[in-house]
Amino acid sequence: MAVTDPLGDLLTRIRNGQRAKKDSVLSPASKLRVRVLDVLQREGYIRGYSEEQMGPAAGIRIELKYFEGQPAIKHIARVSKPGRRIYSGAQELPRVRNGLGITIVSTPRGVLSDAEAREQNAGGEVLAEVF
Repeated sequence: MAVTDPLGDLLTRIRNGQRAKKDSVLSPASKLRVRVLDVLQREGYIRGYSEEQMGPAAGIRIELKYFEGQPAIKHIARVSKPGRRIYSGAQELPRVRNGLGITIVSTPRGVLSDAEAREQNAGGEVLAEVF
């Protein structure tokens, strides 16, 4: 079955893996997925990721992070969807939980967290929110 929203699929795999208390989850690889995982790792929401073979295609093994038995990610959701894209300027980027969470943004300067995008004065497509 073809996946119409690869990023939504990645976020769902992470969400389901943490609810099932898995140490790691496996996802197909793509450049966008790797960039989003870079942001999640920089912000401390996952322990890391590594590239791995999934049959004939490349895959990514994502190491999930827990703190005192609770998942580091309480909420992870797609904001801009294939049916409705959401764009925001650098100064209008949404704040998640009054700055306690992050928004992942695809900008002309790459995939960044909301704080990094504001610092570089770059707006773009709001991909996901995490806290």
